[in-house]
Amino acid sequence: MRAVYFTRHGETVWNVENKICGVTDIPLTDRGREQARALGRQLAAGDAGITRILCSPLVRARETAELIAAETGLPLAVEPRLREQAFGRYEGTPRNGAAFALAKLHFADRFGGGESMLQLAGRIYPLLDELRGQDGPALLVAHNGIARVVQSYFTEMTNEEYALFGIPNCALVRYDYP
Repeated sequence: MRAVYFTRHGETVWNVENKICGVTDIPLTDRGREQARALGRQLAAGDAGITRILCSPLVRARETAELIAAETGLPLAVEPRLREQAFGRYEGTPRNGAAFALAKLHFADRFGGGESMLQLAGRIYPLLDELRGQDGPALLVAHNGIARVVQSYFTEMTNEEYALFGIPNCALVRYDYP
């Protein structure tokens, strides 16, 4: 059975402050760097069979991937399609804001100059289709917005489930292709 692994980048200051990062390039905290190293050590000690790492070009995901690669020795490539969703007017605002929670339920909403959920799926789903045909599972290092799309690719979800879905920093999720 073919698989793909996903992890969200390590902690950032805006994560701590409960702010939406989007495409704003926010660096990791020291704790975020340690989370990435710990995941790398976990993968190096395990038997996931991961053959390569693909990461978002944003600094928080790229640095996370670099730290994991340093621990595992896995090859790393930046994959531009894994860049976080552009949340437009909501970037830098509270993640649990009422207006943002409502906007996430509208898949065509571009958030005032950002990127809609439909546009986001339009770049992530083809990447997942491509990975299905490749040898050995890849580890995708990206963002919570990307985590939602990956989850929706593999799991049937309602709009509400999609909007609420997220994973902790440096949590590892395995997805199996049917």
